[in-house]
Formats: sequence, C-alpha cells, structure tokens
Amino acid sequence: MPSQTATHPPRGGRPAGTGRKASVERAQGRIGIAFSSLYTLFLVLFGVLPSAYAIYLAFTKAGQFVGLANFAKVSKDYRFLPAVEHVGLYLLVWLVCLVVLVVLLAVLVHAVGQRWISTSLRFVYYIPGALAGASSVMLWLFVLDPTVSPAAFLLHALGFNNFVEVVQADRLPVVLAIVAFWTGAGGWIVVMYGALNNISGDILEAARIDGAGPIRTAWSIQIPLLRKWISYMVILSFAGGTQLFVEPRVLSQASRGVVSQDYSLNQLAFLYAFRQSDFNGSAAISLVLLLVSLALSIYFVFRGGLFERV
Repeated sequence: MPSQTATHPPRGGRPAGTGRKASVERAQGRIGIAFSSLYTLFLVLFGVLPSAYAIYLAFTKAGQFVGLANFAKVSKDYRFLPAVEHVGLYLLVWLVCLVVLVVLLAVLVHAVGQRWISTSLRFVYYIPGALAGASSVMLWLFVLDPTVSPAAFLLHALGFNNFVEVVQADRLPVVLAIVAFWTGAGGWIVVMYGALNNISGDILEAARIDGAGPIRTAWSIQIPLLRKWISYMVILSFAGGTQLFVEPRVLSQASRGVVSQDYSLNQLAFLYAFRQSDFNGSAAISLVLLLVSLALSIYFVFRGGLFERV
C-alpha cells in the first residue's frame, strides 16, 4: 500500500504566498498614497480651506455672526435675479446641446468603419479644447463680428450687420452656449467614444442578428450603456457652467457695455468683492452657487447610477 504524505499548511494557518501578496498590496497602497498626497495637499490648501473661509465670511459681518443677513442682502439686490436667470438659461441651452450633440457625434464617429477617418474626426473635434478660457472668447470675437468673420455670409443671412447686434442680451445664452460647446465638446466626444469601445461586441452582434439597425442599436443599447458617462459629463459641465465669468466679461469689454458687467452670478460676486469691498456678500453668492451645484450633482450621481457596479 503506497504511503500517503500529509500536506500541512504553513505555520500560522495561511496558505503559501499569502504573505507575499499582502506585502505587494501594502507596497501598492504606499505608492498610491505617495501619488495622491501632493494633490491632497493642494486640495486642502486651495480648495477646502478657502471654502471654509468663504463659509465663515458668508455668515459673518465685521467678525460678528449675522446668520442669513448676507444672503438676504444679496437676494434683494436688483442684479441678483437677472443674473440667476441668465445663468439658468445658459445652462439649459448648454447642457441640452452638450448631451444631445456629444452623444450623437460620438455614436456617429464610433460607427465609422475606416479607422483613419474615425481618428481624424476625433482629432479635429479635440483641437478647439486647446483654446480655453479667454483665448477662445477672443477668437469668437472675430467669428461673431459680421465685418471680419469667416462666417459673415451666415451672420448676414440671419440679419446681423455688426457685432453688437449678435451679442444682444436676448440671444446671449445661445451665443455663450455655442462658445462653450465649441471649446469643451471635443474632449467629451473622445471620452464617450472610449466608453463606446468598452461595450461588448457580443452584445452589438446579438442586436444585429436580431435585426436591429444602427439607429435602434444606438437608442436601445449604446446610449443606455453610456448613462454613467453622460451623468459624469453633466455633473462636471454643470459645475463649470455655474462659474460663468470669463466669456461674458470679455464680451462686455468688447461690446462696450452692451453685455452688462453683472451678467452672471460670478461677475456679480466679483463686483461685490472688488468694486464694493463687500467680501461677505460675495462669499454669500459663492456659497449659493456651491450649494446648488452640490445638490444637483448629488441628484445626477444617484439618478445616473454613477457608482453602481454591474
């Protein structure tokens, strides 16, 4: 009868290799902490601490706690509600255009069979992202001026003869949304394209076998699977949109006051701080923006299932 050799676990009751695996995990954890430590430091210094100080200013006056007095004061300012309306209209136009057109363009680029064409389109979409902030607005000052614009024929066809007519207040939300879309949409198209690449080919093949065409496949399969990425895009774009400042400020200077200097809430907060020396009122406006952005971001996080695991 052959002898049987009993196999005993290593001393301590753990399988062989467990200690080495734990050591590797600890090393990876330390590397992760090292990589994120500098970011965390800057986040605390230039994010958390200034926010805490703004909260302190919003509820005080000359060092004394005044409750909601600063909020009541800015809300009664004749410039506050128009600024809220301006930002709200801009966000509505901007986010609707962003979601619809970015998803549509990403699906179309993804459907292109020729790889070099798809790559070229993504590159062309991404180029405007290199011109951000004031530089982008400066470029659009020429595009929106019918006397020098390369699209002058289109502006004249729409009935515009000079720059001032283009940037009138009633059409400014659309103008600002076009500028924002031109600058930021390309990066999101690339992100959505990458998300589409993560969709299993077996799912798309099954849809084709079932007789689903490109439109049906996009509507019933691809777009629903992009839900998390769309929510992520909306959250970041909404947070950035509420901070509207550079574009209307540059347009205000270029139009010689046709676009008001208190068009957006951020501009109004700037005027409170540096024209009226009222940092408490400025902090109150900033805190309102923060709370609204935070509340809607939380809504989109849960509504879009951003942290759900499949």
